Amino acid sequence: MIVSTTETVPGHEVTEILGITRGNVIRAKHVGKDIVAGLRNLVGGELKEYTEMLAEAREQAYDRMLTHAKSLGADAIIGMRFTTSTIAAESAEILAFGTAVRLDAKPS
Repeated sequence: MIVSTTETVPGHEVTEILGITRGNVIRAKHVGKDIVAGLRNLVGGELKEYTEMLAEAREQAYDRMLTHAKSLGADAIIGMRFTTSTIAAESAEILAFGTAVRLDAKPS
C-alpha cells in the first residue's frame, strides 16, 4: 500500500476517494519506566523509555490505519498524518489518519 503525506502520488491519479481511514492506540505510562524516566529527568537528557513507548504506539496506530484502509478497499492513503492527545494524566492517544483512495497508474 502506498502511503503519502501529500495529496497526490507521482505517476498515479486518484480514481476514487473511499473516505477517512484511521488507526489509534492509547498508551499509559509504565510504573517501572516512569521511575527510571523521572530519575533521568533530574539530570537531563532524552527520556528513552518514553521515546520507545511512543515509537511503538505510532507503529501500532499506523498498522491499524493500514488495516482499516484495506478493509475499505484502498490501495493508497494520501494526506496521512499523526496526532496525539492526552486522555488522562497518565495516558495519551496516538492517532494515524489519512484519506483512503484507489489509484490508477498514469500511462507513461
